[in-house]
Formats: sequence, structure tokens, C-alpha cells
Amino acid sequence: MIPPGFIQELLSRVDVVEVVGRHVELKKAGINHKGLCPFHGEKSPSFIVSPSRQTYHCFGCGVHGDAIRFLTEHHGMSFVEAVQDLSQQVGLQVPEDERSEADRAAAAEQRQRQTTLTDVLAKAAQHYRQQLKSSPRAIDYLKRRGLTGEVAQRFGLGYAPEGWRTLASAFARYDDPLLAESGMVIAQGADEGKSEADQKRYDRFRDRIMFPIRNVKGETIAFGGRVLDKGEPKYLNSPETPVFVKGRELYGLYESRTGLREKGYALVTEGYMDVVALAQLGFPNAVATLGTACTAEHVQKLLRFTEQVVFSFDGDAAGRRAAGRALEAALPHATDTRSFRFLFLPAEHDPDSYVRAHGQQAFEAQVRDAVPLSRQLLEHAAIDCALDTAEGRARMLAQARPLWQALPDGALKLQLLSELARQGGLPAEELSGLWGQGQGNSRGRPGNAQAHGSSPAETDDPFDDGTPPGERYAS
Repeated sequence: MIPPGFIQELLSRVDVVEVVGRHVELKKAGINHKGLCPFHGEKSPSFIVSPSRQTYHCFGCGVHGDAIRFLTEHHGMSFVEAVQDLSQQVGLQVPEDERSEADRAAAAEQRQRQTTLTDVLAKAAQHYRQQLKSSPRAIDYLKRRGLTGEVAQRFGLGYAPEGWRTLASAFARYDDPLLAESGMVIAQGADEGKSEADQKRYDRFRDRIMFPIRNVKGETIAFGGRVLDKGEPKYLNSPETPVFVKGRELYGLYESRTGLREKGYALVTEGYMDVVALAQLGFPNAVATLGTACTAEHVQKLLRFTEQVVFSFDGDAAGRRAAGRALEAALPHATDTRSFRFLFLPAEHDPDSYVRAHGQQAFEAQVRDAVPLSRQLLEHAAIDCALDTAEGRARMLAQARPLWQALPDGALKLQLLSELARQGGLPAEELSGLWGQGQGNSRGRPGNAQAHGSSPAETDDPFDDGTPPGERYAS
């Protein structure tokens, strides 16, 4: 646990106006600063940042907090991540008494290495954006896909030109090891121990529309590239690096933070183009997995922004398998106050094409009618089971048991036990006894990633929740 005294010292050194001002355009308004609230859509500014109290407050939606809370609620960082980020900015060392000096030094070196890699990737992203401006062919491709310049700019889209070493024009040293470590350059022979002079180097991405992948802080950590014409693979991702792990990141999460709060739910799709196109078509709350199955870490990251998640899949066999993996990832987080649903579109459509063909309202209706987690669990458990036979019902229950056990304790879990028992042809009490599971024996409820509590109580002064800064995070 980080000592409350350290939190108090950190908040006394951090300028909340500077932290918020990196993401919100603020204007001086008397002794305070004012801007449009980043947590809900508004046309007249009601979001106030107080330099004297070092807090922010929105008179429109009621959000309130300090610099740490802003990073957790706006960026989706965990409490520890926010403290570490702010500490690094002001030159403080987060107390880590349990680690040895060697471990702390290694952690500091790793953070510096990650910062260096994100600098390299940011420079590459800038280079690709410049190349897009001077490529009529790439611009024409985006226009044919129905994308505007505004949405392309919002997502930082770029273009990797044809040619084997075009990044050489953006970096002083094409043989810089960081270019290979960041995944931007392929160095053939490096695995064989060849010297840099003997390695054959070339750009990983060539003649592709480039989609920068950003973390919740807005740093470019990887890229996805799509071919303009025919070619394989259609989509190419950066390899995993010290700053990029596919199973932890979601494309579009940084760009969709405000949209998630406005729409009230996250729409998880399967591709970059879905996310970008949906943002333009009135669904700025879409994100995408990066060529991998949805993981528990993906789900946990989304739950920092919203309590409702809709997974969108093709209705074919591959889509059903992907839905099964998403179900397994969501189950440990399915508390009674959260909603997970599964949307299966007709085989000929993805979300982008469905909205263009049928309109925004029709797609919203599809979202409303999406399959709830409870029904998806029942259907998934019954796959390949003949429920008109005792053997089929027994098999269904065997397949359902690990899914049901993954649920946190609560009313949903109890109701599903009754549903499974009914479908399996057993009284609920007998099924509970057969599985040897009481309410208190199942897997625990996952912890809240935002460890510093709920919104402050109402007071006469909206900037003051009555709690000393250090004690606010003591629990």
C-alpha cells in the first residue's frame, strides 16, 4: 500500500491545471480555469479547475476529483499507474520498500527503455501522417472507404510508402537498434548473432494504411497496417515489444474514452476499420481486439470506463468460437451491476457495413437486442448436447459447471444455477449439492481497478469533499 503521506506530498507538488490542461482546452475564469467537460458532451463549458484547491468539478455531470482521479477516470489508469505517472513527472520516487535496490533500479531502467521506445514510435507515427498527406492513392483509398479527413486526423491515420527503407528518411540512424526493438524495422540475422553490419534491415510496413495503436495515456505503442489493394496479409500488426502486448491492449480505447461515457457502453469489434468507421457514423464508443481473442485483461481495462460491454461478432462458426472466448473472459467480472451482451450480425455484414446499409437507428436496435451474458452462457454450455436425452443434459451440465463457477457471487449466479438446473432436468438444490458449491465457495469478486473510491458526497462547496488528500487514498 502506498503511504497516505506520500499521496499528500505528491498532490501538493502536482499542478492539476497542468495535468487536466494537457487534455482539455482551459481558459482563465477569475481565480479558476474553465473548459468543456471531458466526461460528458456539452456545448457550454461547465467544467471548472481550481488551482487553489487543486481539484476539478463539473457542474453539468457532477464529476469531481484531483489529479490522480483525473488520470484514473479520464485515462482509465489504475490507481498505482496514475501515482507512478505523476511521480515520474515531478521527480518523486514511489515508496516500494518491499523491493530490493537492484529490483528498483531494474524497474527504473525498464521505464526509461519504454519511454525511449514510445518516442521512436511517436516519430514513426508523425512520419506516416506526413506521408499520407502526399499520397493521393492512399487518400483516395480512405475516401472510397467513406472516411473523412477529420476522422483520419482524430485516429492519427498515416501511410507507409512502398519501398524497403523509407523510414531511413525519418531517422538519422537506420541501423539504430531501437528501430528493430520497437518492431518498425526487421533485422534479418539478429537472432543468429550477426553483427549490425551483417544484418539485412528493411521496413516492416510497406504500402499500407497505418493505424497507430495508443495506450490509455495516448502514447503510440504499436501499429496496424492494412494493404490498399490485394495482398497478404490484409492486416499486419507490430510484434509484441516491451511496450506492446496484444492481450492487454484495445485499438481505439484512447480515442473512445468520451464516447464510452456518452453512449454508456463499449462496443467491442474485430477490426481497425470498424472502429474508425463507426466513430464517423455516430458510434464513438467502439474498440477492437488486435488480432487476438478477447482476454480478461481487455475486459478489466474496459470496465474502468463503463459497466456495460457489447461484444460484436460474425454469426458464423468462427464468430461463435470467438464469442465463447469473450464469454470466458467476461464471466469473472460479471457482477450484478454490470452488463455483458453478445451481438451477432448477419453473415454478410460487419458493424461498419450494417450501419451504412441500414442506418444508425437499426444498428442501435441490434445492440439493444443483443444476447445477454446469461443466455449466452446457457447456449454455449449446450453446444453439441442433445437436451432431449439424459446423456445430453448431463454433458450440458458438465460443460456449464466451470462457466458457472467463474461467476462472482451474487443474484445472477443464483438465478443461473436455477436456469441450468431446469435445462438439465434437475432440482436446483440437487444441482447445487452435486457441484458442491455454496454461494461462499466460488471465485471471489474481482477488485475495482480504481482503488480510490466512489464520488465524494455532496457538500456546499463542490471543490471540497471534506477529506484530507492523503487520507482519501488510504483504503
